[in-house]
Parts: sequence; C-alpha cells; structure tokens
Amino acid sequence: MTTTTPGAAEVELAIGGMTCASCAARIEKKLNRMDGVEATVNYATEKAKVTFGPDIAVADLIATVEATGYTAREPEPPRTESGDGGGAVPEADELRPLRERLTAAVVLAVPVIAMAMIPALQFDNWQWLSLTLAAPVVTYSAWPFHKAAWTNARHGAATMDTLISVGTAAAFLWSLWALFFGTAGMPGMRHPFELTIARSDGAGNIYLEAAAGVTAFILAGRYFEARSKRKAGAALKALLELGAKEVTVLRDGREHLVPVAELKVGDRFLVRPGEKIATDGTVVEGSSAVDASMLTGESVPVEVGVGDGVTGATLNAGGRLVVEATRVGADTQLARMAKLVEDAQNGKAAAQRLADKISAVFVPVVIALAIGTLGFWLGNGAGITEAFTAAVAVLIIACPCALGLATPTALMVGTGRGAQLGILIKGPEVLETTRKVDTIVLDKTGTVTTGRMTLLAVHTADTTDEAEVLRLAGALEHASEHPIAQAVAAGAAARVGTLPAPEDFANIAGLGVQGIVEGHAVLVGRQKLLAEWAIELSDKLAQAKEQAEAAGRTAIAVAWDGEARAVLEVADAIKETSPEAIRRLRALGLTPILLTGDNRAVAEAVAAEVGIAPEHVFAEVLPQDKVDVVKRLQGEGRSVAMVGDGVNDAAALAQADLGLAMGTGTDAAIEAGDLTLVRGDLRVAADAIRLSRKTLGTIRSNLFWAFAYNVAALPLAASGLLNPMIAGAAMAFSSVFVVGNSLRLRGFQPADR
Repeated sequence: MTTTTPGAAEVELAIGGMTCASCAARIEKKLNRMDGVEATVNYATEKAKVTFGPDIAVADLIATVEATGYTAREPEPPRTESGDGGGAVPEADELRPLRERLTAAVVLAVPVIAMAMIPALQFDNWQWLSLTLAAPVVTYSAWPFHKAAWTNARHGAATMDTLISVGTAAAFLWSLWALFFGTAGMPGMRHPFELTIARSDGAGNIYLEAAAGVTAFILAGRYFEARSKRKAGAALKALLELGAKEVTVLRDGREHLVPVAELKVGDRFLVRPGEKIATDGTVVEGSSAVDASMLTGESVPVEVGVGDGVTGATLNAGGRLVVEATRVGADTQLARMAKLVEDAQNGKAAAQRLADKISAVFVPVVIALAIGTLGFWLGNGAGITEAFTAAVAVLIIACPCALGLATPTALMVGTGRGAQLGILIKGPEVLETTRKVDTIVLDKTGTVTTGRMTLLAVHTADTTDEAEVLRLAGALEHASEHPIAQAVAAGAAARVGTLPAPEDFANIAGLGVQGIVEGHAVLVGRQKLLAEWAIELSDKLAQAKEQAEAAGRTAIAVAWDGEARAVLEVADAIKETSPEAIRRLRALGLTPILLTGDNRAVAEAVAAEVGIAPEHVFAEVLPQDKVDVVKRLQGEGRSVAMVGDGVNDAAALAQADLGLAMGTGTDAAIEAGDLTLVRGDLRVAADAIRLSRKTLGTIRSNLFWAFAYNVAALPLAASGLLNPMIAGAAMAFSSVFVVGNSLRLRGFQPADR
C-alpha cells in the first residue's frame, strides 16, 4: 500500500528471506543509505515501512532489497472477509517446510547422538549407520542455515547462521575424510571415554553427532520462533473481523441483506437490538443505547437518537435504529484503528537477538582463528593432516550447540511455566524489553475495573426499606435491555432473590422506565423522569445523587406511588485485586499511569481508590490519542509498558515498548500485545514482568556459560590438543548445564504464594 504526502511518498514492503533480527538491520541500513529514504524494517511482521522522495521509485527500493539478498514486494491489502478461510492457508504453507525439516532432523539425529555418546551402542560399523542418518540432517534439514550463510557471505556479513553452517559443515566434512581416507571407517572403531589431553592427527575421529545434534536443536528454536512470529500481524485481522459481516440495507422501501463491503456512503441500513452497527453513520430513525466500550473504552452505554453519529462495530444494546452511512471501507474508525496498530508495530525498533549480537563478533574471530591455526601449524613443519585437524577442531568446538540452546530452552521453560500461571509470552524479543520498562500505563475499563456496570450502593428515603426498593426497581429494570438497567436487575436479584414480574412496562427513551409492580406505579431512571411526574428528590436523596455523580458514578432515581424512594449508584466496579496489583508494580520500580476514555471524575475516583496519583491520570482519551500518550511518555525517555483489554487499546499496546493484554479482552488487544494475561487479574501483570525478567536473566547466564565454554576450549583446539571425547563431553556438559539452568524456571512462584 502506498500513500503520498507533499514532496514525499510512503510505501510498505513485504520482505522475504529474513532469518534473524540482524537481517532486518542490514536491509534497513541499505535502504537508509539511499538519498531521501527513511526506512524501518520489522523482523517480526516482515515488513519495511519506507518514506522516500520524488526522485525514488518503489522499484528502486525493491531492487535495493533484492541486491542485499532478500525479496521485497508491495503487500496485498488485508481482506475483510472471514469466511473464505484465506487467512489460515498461507501461515500453514510457510511453516510446513520448517516443520518437515525439524521432524526429519529430530528423528535422524537422536540415534546418531545416542551411538556417539554411549559406547555400549557402538557395534561393528556403527559409524557408517551414523553417516547414513546424519547426512540428510546436515544437508536437507540444515539447508536454511547454509543458504543464509551463503547470502551473508556474499554481502560480507556473519550471523548465527554462518556459525551454524560453517560448524556443522566442518564437522560433517571432516567426518567424511576420517571415514573414507582415515582410520575412522575401519570395522570395530570405537569412541572410548579417554579424558586425556593429547595431540591427534584426527584420522580416527568423527563428529557426526555434533553436526546432527546442533542442526536439530537450533531448528527447534527457529520453528517455535517462526510460529510465534507468524502471529505478529494477526492483530490487524482480529480488528477487521470485529465489524459486522452483513447488513440490512433499505432500498426502495424494502430490506435487502447484503455484505458490508457493498455498502456505499449515503445508504440507509437497519440495526436491530443486539446487532452490530455495520459502518460509521448518522441515526435517521429511532433511538437506543449503544455499547461502544470495545472502541472507546467508555463503560457507560451512549444514548443516541436522530442526528447522532454512531461508529461501526459498536453494539446496539436497545431499540431499532435506521442509520445513514457516512464512512465506509478504509475511512471508518475501525479501519483507521487497524492502520494505527499496523503503524505502531512497524515503528517498533527491531529487538536484536542476543545470540546474533554475539555471533556478529564471534563468527569472524573463530574463522580467522581457524585460518591462523592452519597457517601456524603448516609454517611450523607439522603435517597437513595434523594442521587440518587443529584448524577443523577450532571450527567444531566453536559450533554453537549450547549457544543455540541458550535462548530456546530458557524460553520454552519460562513460557511453559508462564502458561501454567496464566501468562503467555510471545517471543524472546519481549523479554529484552521487560528489563528496561520503568512506566506502566493501565487502561481503566476491563483492566483496573471489571468492565461491567455494577450496582454499588442503595440510598433510601427514611420511610423506605432497601429490600423493597431493590425488589420493585429490579423487577422493572429486568424487563429492560439497557446495560445499566441490567446491572440494577442483576444486583437486586443477587441481594433479594427472585424478582416479581411487572404487570405493566414502558421504556421512556433517554430517561428510564416506568410500569406497575405489585400494584405500585414505579419510576426508575433520571431525575428528569421523576420531574415529569412532579416528583422531587428529598434533600437526603439529592445529596446522595450529587455525591455519586461527583465520584463519577451513574445515579438512578427510584419512585413509586408519587414519592421519591431511593437513589441507586451504578458504576464500573474496581477489581478487588487492583490496589494490591498497583503496589506490586511499584515494588518492581514501575510508575503506574491510568489511561481511559471515561470522564475525568470517573478516572480520578478510580485512581484514588487504587493508589494512583492524580497527576498520573489521563482521562477522556480517544483511541488514537492513547497512542499519542504512549509516544509522549516514550519521548520523555521512559520505557513504557501498557496493559489493556479492548479494541481501543490495540494500537497503544502495539506502540508501547511492552504490551500486556488481558486475556479476558478482545482478540485484537490480545494479538497486539507482547504478553497475554489469561486470568484478567492485574496482579498477574506484576508476575508476568517478574517471570519475563527472570527468564531473560536465565538466557543471559546461559549465553555467558555457553560462550565461556567456547572461549575456554578454543585454545586447546588451536594447540591441537583437543581429544574428540573431551570435546564431546565438554559440549554435552555445556548443553546439560544450559538445560538444567533453564529448568530452574519451573520453580518460579507468583508473589502471593
């Protein structure tokens, strides 16, 4: 998709062929070297957002990406249809080759490793069976590494792929030489446990288990990473699928059911109670209460009538409406929010994988050391075989078995433990962010509060019994479809039990309800409704109403038989665990900030109750403004986490350095977040950050020890003193240490246990 601004144009390119975050950095660097070009490449979404001047064509940008060794194209616009199943097939097709390579590697590598490490399994000619099993692993399964290494080499770069390709190829090729031209192929050859350091010509040593094992381990990590990465763009699909799929259009006085895509500006369409509004428009007939919480975060339904604007994807909670479409397709608020999410995702700085950072320096050093070792031994009169043994040993010992295990094992254990606790972590790049976060932005509705209107308090006149108020008012409200009425009815039923059936009922649009219950003429609604019947609130009830409204709550008056009887307080109730959650977040060094589309009175009342300072409250914030608030905080030098649950939070979740989505919320919010909190308990947010930080710490310690092992063993290899069994045992110990260190994450406990 391409957009144009005065003097500049913007294009979004779909990038193919990236295997790690350093690939994204390389493409970004090449594009930014072009005159008048500003580019951001996101490895997770596989997209490049490019702004370029009038002298540059899109074809030039694509050519630059292709010259760097990758593919680029303008992506197709997202589909709004959900029934064609088109969205799932590409994902399955993209993952299938990697899954097939991984399956083959695991099945074939396990017996190779077992035979090499367990002398009892080393029957006569076992080495030839190992070669037969390892060959497909090192060629077919490891092909993506070899291909990426070749691409990197052509452009003078080195990554984890280079080290894996060079290491596995060196191990395999040396094993071939030892089997066919050395003594390793002789019947009866064994790999005994000899824990001695001695120089060897390498003619009897094979390293097939290293080549096959490294390939299988690292492919497993790549597969799980790719599977989570494929979900990065699902937020856009989830947003688009929130809208109505079909709409009842009024044409020539008749109703026609058509797909939403056929709607045009000026069309009039019917919205029945309980249906979603198909697109942005203006009400031309009827009145109702519209639940817009999924888009605006406003917990109180909005009363609409003729002339009022309504937004697509919101829910008609009351009466029948006829709406005239004013915006359709990409112009609607829902589509603009999807664009906000996409922009925020593409604008994120690509998180560099720690292993790739190490490899960028480590790989060239190892290759240079191997060449230097070969030259040194040849220059000092050693035989060619001995010199090559030492040089290849350098490459083999540098093969990143433990280095490749460091991230996936810790991530696998950490995410598994997180899943048990209701915390879903999407990928390793998420963990890097948790260490730096210092500010946490909390959406109010559905995050700090329950997201549901609840009857909180009953204020009665001196001569009236509370149970009677709840029975009569609850009975009348139970007959209404309005969300506030349903909150009163549910609260009444919970306190007094079964409610009587009203003998007569009428809904007064925008004011409340009236009817006959147990012989009493009952009114429930706004004070204006009572005033129409010449009923005034007593001083006590008027004061209760004023205090409720000052606290941001909805006050509902109740009267019967010509007398005001009570004032009911209804609001979005605060979750019982929210105050404790705020305390735990502060203990982690985070500054909590409340962000909401609700009015300031409501927001400040909630903030005071949970312990957030008034200066840290942002109220009456529209969805697009939520992104701006996050950007403003980031502009102040803060690292921002965001917790939310609604569609209106999706773009802000994507923009934040760390997005935590409540699993009880919408799919759009869940897909846009980096962490998902399944239980909807804000205390889990603190546990999620603690677990993420601990998992990152485990990855870092794994990388340190894996790297330290390579550094310690390289001098032995370069000296020609590396016995193959010591190398195998050291590699095995390093891997076992990494796995064992990662397994410690299974003992992580939430703060309240």
